[in-house]
Amino acid sequence: MKRLVTSLVLMFCMLALVLSGCGSAGGTKKAVSKNGKNIVVALDSNFVSLDPQDTNDNLSFTGEKTMLEGLIGFDKNMKIVPVLATSYKASKDAKTYTFKLRKGVKFQDGTPFNAEAVKFNFDRISDPKSTLKRHSLFAVIKETKVIDEYTVQFKLSQPFGAMINTFAHPAGMIISPSAVKKYGKDFMKHPVGTGPYKFASWTQGGNLKVVKNPNYWKKGEPKLDSITFKPVPEDGSRVDMLKTGEADLINPLPTVQAKALSGKNGIDVITNPSIGVRYMSMNTMKKPFNNVKVRQALNYAIDKKAFNSIVYNGYGAPATSSMGPEVQFYSKQKPYNYDVNKAKQLLKEAGYPNGFQTTLWAGNMSQSIKAMEFLQQQLSKVNVKLKVVPMEAGTMSNKIWGVTNPEKADIQLYYGGWTPSTGDADWAIRPLLGGASFPPAAYNTAYYKNSEADKLINAALQTADPAVRQKDYAQLQTKIWQDAPWVFLSTPDNVYGMRNYLKNAYVQPDGIMDLTHAEIVK
Repeated sequence: MKRLVTSLVLMFCMLALVLSGCGSAGGTKKAVSKNGKNIVVALDSNFVSLDPQDTNDNLSFTGEKTMLEGLIGFDKNMKIVPVLATSYKASKDAKTYTFKLRKGVKFQDGTPFNAEAVKFNFDRISDPKSTLKRHSLFAVIKETKVIDEYTVQFKLSQPFGAMINTFAHPAGMIISPSAVKKYGKDFMKHPVGTGPYKFASWTQGGNLKVVKNPNYWKKGEPKLDSITFKPVPEDGSRVDMLKTGEADLINPLPTVQAKALSGKNGIDVITNPSIGVRYMSMNTMKKPFNNVKVRQALNYAIDKKAFNSIVYNGYGAPATSSMGPEVQFYSKQKPYNYDVNKAKQLLKEAGYPNGFQTTLWAGNMSQSIKAMEFLQQQLSKVNVKLKVVPMEAGTMSNKIWGVTNPEKADIQLYYGGWTPSTGDADWAIRPLLGGASFPPAAYNTAYYKNSEADKLINAALQTADPAVRQKDYAQLQTKIWQDAPWVFLSTPDNVYGMRNYLKNAYVQPDGIMDLTHAEIVK
């Protein structure tokens, strides 16, 4: 513990220096150049699948996004933009959605993109018998109708006001029906879409290479000849590749090195707010966390600014809701300011004047362990003795999602995070805090169930009217904030680095990289 306290002091002393590295780049600029139009991107993990409907990780979506496109998508600020659709409209009852499609587009195998191709895709993922990982996102589609060659209509089984944002989710990217029929289950190794780059090669556990699609429908794009993605899990190796030019872009860039690298040796360090949140959930079905005063006390007991400084080196901000500020329908809440005395008073009122003992689960990554140690140190000040248990991902998954009876769940506290890749408040709240989202169905590790909150969750989906949805979600966020099923910790930044000749490459707020417009500038 002495070592941790010393680290905290050193980190605070360095905070002003760290923060000066935030932004596009800092330090002395030195122009560097590159021959050719082929780039290498170093990433921190391996690709899992190249089938968007069967993908559950942002890294795989990053690779897929170079080759595949959706009806609609997100820009760099997570605002919806048309892609393969030119326009769309929603019925007032939020049960019918109609899209007009772009004409003259072909898949990379030469087959036409049209309403029949769209129907094939959404029939595949919405099929009740589907075992695809992203089936739940589109299970609400009852029927996909071809109105004419370039008009498609979706009929839902119930109102779902968040459907437009769901269509923009990368799992909604359109794949070639002919390729799916040709490759069957192996399609995930042979993706075919309409995007600016086409598949060249992939070694599972190794590199993915995509090359320029000469028949891309958008004039003047793409700007590069090829992109090679290299999994490089070790932070130091990834940084060395950026320094030497072996990699043109790395993501993520370790925040502890951001200041030292920014603006040096032709390197730009880029930071932007994410839509992710980090939190510590409390099992509200178990003592002492079934008492709202205990849950509120723990929120007051933890210094969120210090958490962000120590764990994320200042790259981010304390959480101000159960979702990040960039999420659609976000509503800022009154903060739980750091107040040890108030935390102790609430614990006393709850019947725990001498505190209690409990256990915290989290992953075994270095950043998670640092977070757990910080939480342990903070809670000790209010006599809460925290046992921290880092776990390998598979072990933790079994312990949380392998339990079907909430009464038998061993979980007490859980440190984790969530990024709602629809960019909408529904996907930021319902899977995590909805009463029907207990494990293994979804991710409600707080086992939080409140009839008023569930009523607001459902009400916000009954219409596509943004004004009505905004009102419902504002009330919902306030209710959740007051009930405090989580200790609301942080909204971290995305931090990545690239050589300064590379332009128009960026990481979206959801953590997915977009290289579709990337170019090399001499």
